Amino acid sequence: MPSIPANHPATAAMGNSTAGRLRSIFSGSIGNLVEWYDWYVYSAFSLYFAKAFFPKGDQTAQLLNTAGVFALGFLMRPIGGWLMGLYADRRGRKSALMVSVGLMCGGSLIIALTPGYASIGIAAPVLLVFARLLQGLSVGGEYGTSATYLSEMAARAHRGFYSSFQYVTLIMGQLLALGVLIVLQQWLLTPQQLDAWGWRIPFAIGALCAVVAVYLRRNMAETESFEKMRGKAPQENLLRVLLRHPREVLIVLGLTMGGTVAFYTYSIYMQKFLVNSAGMSKDTATLISAATLTGFMLLQPLIGALSDRIGRRPLLIGFGVLGTLLTVPLLQAIAVVQSPLAAFALIMAALVIVSGYTSINAVVKAELFPVEIRALGVGLPYALAVSIFGGSAEYIALWFKSIGHEEGFYWYVSGCIACSLLVYVLMRDTKHHSRINREEDENAARAKT
Repeated sequence: MPSIPANHPATAAMGNSTAGRLRSIFSGSIGNLVEWYDWYVYSAFSLYFAKAFFPKGDQTAQLLNTAGVFALGFLMRPIGGWLMGLYADRRGRKSALMVSVGLMCGGSLIIALTPGYASIGIAAPVLLVFARLLQGLSVGGEYGTSATYLSEMAARAHRGFYSSFQYVTLIMGQLLALGVLIVLQQWLLTPQQLDAWGWRIPFAIGALCAVVAVYLRRNMAETESFEKMRGKAPQENLLRVLLRHPREVLIVLGLTMGGTVAFYTYSIYMQKFLVNSAGMSKDTATLISAATLTGFMLLQPLIGALSDRIGRRPLLIGFGVLGTLLTVPLLQAIAVVQSPLAAFALIMAALVIVSGYTSINAVVKAELFPVEIRALGVGLPYALAVSIFGGSAEYIALWFKSIGHEEGFYWYVSGCIACSLLVYVLMRDTKHHSRINREEDENAARAKT
């Protein structure tokens, strides 16, 4: 099937029909799934490849090194949010989404093929860092453009529901990474084979899937919002235009702070927490993580649809209040849990709370900004907040553990959520003050005259 150029008139027609919207949302979501699978494979398999790149030290020291590289990848996310945001607002959401998944493919391929420290010495961790920086650039661009694309493509009455599929596919990417790990652990490889070379398999799978995602994305429709703005965008520097919206930028930074720390704590870090703190086996921790993430994924569209009825702000406030009050007792309980079923229940309770943020954060940010800087406005401040708070969460948790004060991390997470709660209380509900809705109304009024 030949690809359709982003500026072809057919793309608007495709996007206007319900079937066209659904096809484009599906293609964009599948690409998002592949991006996040590639990103999370690093965390899911770090328990196995840490010693290949960082052979010295005990398990906590090795995990600290791999967590440090994980955090370094986040340093590129603001640059990715900036560059891809500019590109998406100038050239189109579709074009930027294709570039971002291509970059992710390259990063995964490098990790899959890089020899270990025993073979090439210091070059091994250097190449690992380079690959993660490349993937950080990709993910930094993916989030803002994907959030913008899904929010603009969705129908007004169901914008919260459809935009929630960004986190559905994000979590699905995590589950796919864990699923590959479970299959390799339980049926295909021995622990010795996983430690020696088996951890390379998921990175090779990710690179191959990214190629498929590029093919799917080249046939997506461009959003109607961007097509109507095409050629009318301000010719001045878009970063300067963004700075005329300081309130919106600060809202994105503030509402992301607590949400991203909570998300990375209860999803990405929890597998290591169960092994390194609760004393569970790697296999058990992986199965618990897979089960809780499945429930978490299924919650997203339900809560997204609820936001279409009651608004976005009540859900954010609910997350802020419950997250502030319950984070410390929940993490204290998980740290000493003995039963896998009890661990599942505790983590699931935490993820239900976090869903008040994850299910709607994409649409809330997209509804804040005008179309000409929407991808940049969503992507750049979000990437800054995630780099500072999300990317460092695992490293901070392990650092607190290494100095013998693990509970300090529990209070850190709770404090970050409390700061975001202040933003949720003070901000307006974007469902009732949506820039996307306003632009659609203006375009409809112009079409009648």
